Amino acid sequence: MPDPIRTCDVEIRVRYAEVDAMGYVHHARYFVYFEIGRTELLRLNGIRYRDLEARQLYYVVARLECRFKAPARYDDLLTLTTSTERLSPVRVDHSYRLRRGDSLLAEANSTLALVGPDGRPTGLPDDIYAALTGSQATGRDGLATAERVE
Repeated sequence: MPDPIRTCDVEIRVRYAEVDAMGYVHHARYFVYFEIGRTELLRLNGIRYRDLEARQLYYVVARLECRFKAPARYDDLLTLTTSTERLSPVRVDHSYRLRRGDSLLAEANSTLALVGPDGRPTGLPDDIYAALTGSQATGRDGLATAERVE
């Protein structure tokens, strides 16, 4: 089994619709960028979010914080670095660094919880957990109790 990819870079070109009246990227757009990073990191590990949904598994944001350092503007080319900091069968923690060239624009952290269609925490199936960890450690199939996500 190949080693999982824990960090990825995604280039984002700021579109006009993403800026406010002052010409800066609206603060809410940063959170959309972070979702792009999470989705692409998952995809690089051979898993599409839509495949999780087909199995009635959903990652929900339990915690998200961002520290804004400098503004981004229309037509800037940004690089978003997304890293998996912690992964368990029921939660994943990510960190994000958004840059324009060498300038750090924002840093963020998130915790996602995995839930089933009833909205209750559940664990990843063994095959997905193994793909994301590179090990044969157990996911939902070997999970005795759900981990609490705070």
